[in-house]
Amino acid sequence: QLQLVESGGGLVQPGGSLRLSCTASGFTLEDYAVGWFRQAPGKEREGVSCISANANSGSYAHSVEGRFTISRDNANNAVYLQMNSLEPEDTAVYYCAADSERYTCPAVYEYWGQGTRVTVSS
Repeated sequence: QLQLVESGGGLVQPGGSLRLSCTASGFTLEDYAVGWFRQAPGKEREGVSCISANANSGSYAHSVEGRFTISRDNANNAVYLQMNSLEPEDTAVYYCAADSERYTCPAVYEYWGQGTRVTVSS
């Protein structure tokens, strides 16, 4: 069974950091494009970052560029989202998604995790 599981969310003060993990089972995540998305209360889901298959660097939404970093851990079949300098506006449920698209970050992803909640508040 192909599955993605996010972890690492929680409550953090403004200016703090969190690292989200997206772990895959049933497939090799290195061969898939992986995206991070978030959905804040009352808002539509938005793309945060993505990394294409077999790549080591990603792309970012303007709102998080310079603060968030996406990376792969192929040994653990995982992708991370390091989030620094967190702001209350980053509060949302964060989802990872994977797709077998080989060369770019796709518009539509095949597999989705259940999400992990991030709350940035003092």
